[in-house]
Amino acid sequence: MRTALAAGEVLHLVAEATSTVNRDSGRHQRRGAERLLMWLSSFPGNTWQQRWRSSQAEHRAQWRESAGRWLAEQSVGTVTRNPTELASGFLVLMSLDVLRPSLAHLLQRKNNAAFLTREIGRVRDPEGFALLRDAVTTTPALQAEGSAAIAMIAKIVAAKGGTVAEVTVGDLVQAYDLRRTAGRRATYMSAAYTLLRQVGIVPAHAPATFRALAHTTGQRSLEALLDRYSIACQPVRAVILDYLRERQPTVDYTTLDQLAFMLGGKFWADLERHHPGIDSLHLAPEIAAAWKERRQYRTRKVKHADGTTTQERIRRLSDNELTAVRAFYQDIAQWALEEPARWGPWVAPCPVRDRDLTIRQSKVNKHRKARMDQRTRERLPVLPLLVKTAQNQLELASRRLRAARSVDPGQDFDVDGQRWHRPVLARNLLRTPLVWASDPDTDKRRDLAAEEDDAFWAWAILEALRHTGIRVEELLELAHHAITEYRLPSTGELVPLLQIAPSKSDAERLLLISPELADVLSAVLQRVRGTDGMVPMVTAYDRHERVWSPPMPLLFQRRTGSEIRGIPASAVKQLLNKTLATTGLTDDTGQPLHFTPHDFRRIFITDAIMNGLPPRIAQIIAGHENIETTMGYKAVYPEEAIESYRAFIARRRSERPSAEYRTPTETEWDEFLAHFEKRKLSVGICARAFSTPCIHEHACVRCSLLRPDPQQRARLEEIRDNLADRISEAEREGWLGEIEGLQVSLAGAEGKLAQLDEEAARRTVIVNLGTPTITQTDT
Repeated sequence: MRTALAAGEVLHLVAEATSTVNRDSGRHQRRGAERLLMWLSSFPGNTWQQRWRSSQAEHRAQWRESAGRWLAEQSVGTVTRNPTELASGFLVLMSLDVLRPSLAHLLQRKNNAAFLTREIGRVRDPEGFALLRDAVTTTPALQAEGSAAIAMIAKIVAAKGGTVAEVTVGDLVQAYDLRRTAGRRATYMSAAYTLLRQVGIVPAHAPATFRALAHTTGQRSLEALLDRYSIACQPVRAVILDYLRERQPTVDYTTLDQLAFMLGGKFWADLERHHPGIDSLHLAPEIAAAWKERRQYRTRKVKHADGTTTQERIRRLSDNELTAVRAFYQDIAQWALEEPARWGPWVAPCPVRDRDLTIRQSKVNKHRKARMDQRTRERLPVLPLLVKTAQNQLELASRRLRAARSVDPGQDFDVDGQRWHRPVLARNLLRTPLVWASDPDTDKRRDLAAEEDDAFWAWAILEALRHTGIRVEELLELAHHAITEYRLPSTGELVPLLQIAPSKSDAERLLLISPELADVLSAVLQRVRGTDGMVPMVTAYDRHERVWSPPMPLLFQRRTGSEIRGIPASAVKQLLNKTLATTGLTDDTGQPLHFTPHDFRRIFITDAIMNGLPPRIAQIIAGHENIETTMGYKAVYPEEAIESYRAFIARRRSERPSAEYRTPTETEWDEFLAHFEKRKLSVGICARAFSTPCIHEHACVRCSLLRPDPQQRARLEEIRDNLADRISEAEREGWLGEIEGLQVSLAGAEGKLAQLDEEAARRTVIVNLGTPTITQTDT
């Protein structure tokens, strides 16, 4: 080991290592290394590494200044020059593996990262660092953070010794933990992990991303879940563990975790805390009553104006713990009929009676239903404003980004009458995909690329949720192969369908892709496709099962640093709230209105049923197992109002002449059919209802019921131009009585042209959805 060499041998290595550098730099490094060794010689230890630790330099921020003063007292160098030379000598001794500072010390250093990387790469492992630099150059995703990732790897090599090839995943995890413990961001860890995986140092069987390795704990064993509550009675622990094992195949991990919490922590651990030595599920009445009292009520301190404090009993809003314990006892009793030897000894009277839950739960359900209905009634009317706001935000962000990219750094650009400035970036940021610009109002620097990305995904998520009514986890699991098609047997027409993967109900379903949803999916595919035209394969974290999915071509994915990640549910809420903040909407209490992803599901079901969709079809679309669940999602008005209205309709019909409900004659039917034949106009279709008069006296361009035909655009433009000429003539000739009527007609003609432009804009971009095809294979 080089740390055990004598001072002369170390200085010989330093001379060899600095022989190829600039003469002044080499002399500076050699002098610094010699003086650092001289200072370290004053501390106890058999090796230079032991002397370094004895010096406590890592715990002193100004150790170079202290060493410089000591050397100056020994008539070596000066107080001002010694610290700079010691820093150079410290770098070269680290590069030669004579000194190994702790990783925590190196991660705290804000300077000399570039010098350390250069020296380690030049002296210790030229081939390894050259391989890393080549990988950064050839991988576009790493170019923005590649230099910082290499610097992180260089610090690990300096602290651990060896070469780049000897860096392990555990080293990266340790560096991540050290930075998090110090309260600092673990910047560039993901890029360093990706880089090492790219060059083959991290094995292929390792997790695809650093987040999957360090940011999530994964699933715990049943024993670990239950042992968090330190149950003393081992037989009861065993039966609860056995019960959880029986329930495990039918529930997701989060539900299993909650079940262990309620049975192990809130039930049995609570009983042992209040009744030490308890060892039977057969609870005495007073014990059961005391436990239910603790679970149904809680106390809180209330501070009064006079400074006194009292205790107040508050009824808990949920009886989930009581429900779980009742199910535990009843399941054991039922299973004992099938396996008496296994479950029979644990059959006992349930401490939670039906009356403990029925009345209370009924009231809770009604209150919950009322709150959810009120949320839906508040949010359904403002949904169009939210949709329009998201669209406007995306268009504005896109205009700003295009304008910023059209100029070079250091130049100004105009957007909607505002003058923005694109600053000149530092050298290490030139390859970043970020597009910085100075806000003309606040003069703060803003990343326009990130703002446009946020605006796009907020719009896409909002549109997808409101057009499908799917759950947020189903949205985030949508993959490219979820877009499929079905050919109608009767007409042969191809119908696009969206396949929803099994989630809460563990059953897949197919949804019809509407034209509006097709536009959204087209835009999403256009954004996420790579340069090769393929949708990247990414992993996503299932927060319910707490596992990472295998790589899939997810639709809702975005680049974060050096990684392409599936969008998490937390980001969905943040994007929706960010869009809502710009609307200024408030609830009935005056507080800012908030949407959750599940609000769109309730709005979708309510709107569909209110517009005539049969509840049974809504149940199938929503993926509910019970139609009562679907009707519970639908916001309803009081039953009395509905019944009263129905009675009013029936009474009104009974009072009207019965002749109005007779079968129409042939003449009347012919008149009805002729009405639709007369709807065809020179510039479009008239949507006027049957047997209603024309309120504009056939001035069709003024009428809101006219649906213009895109093929008649030239005729509409001719009418508009003619009206403009007639207005000019009337103004010139002084025919003031005609000007107002002509202006109304002109406004109507321009409105119809704008309507055609809006319809055409929605169909401007046509993107191939790339519907996967199923090839026939031999079996």
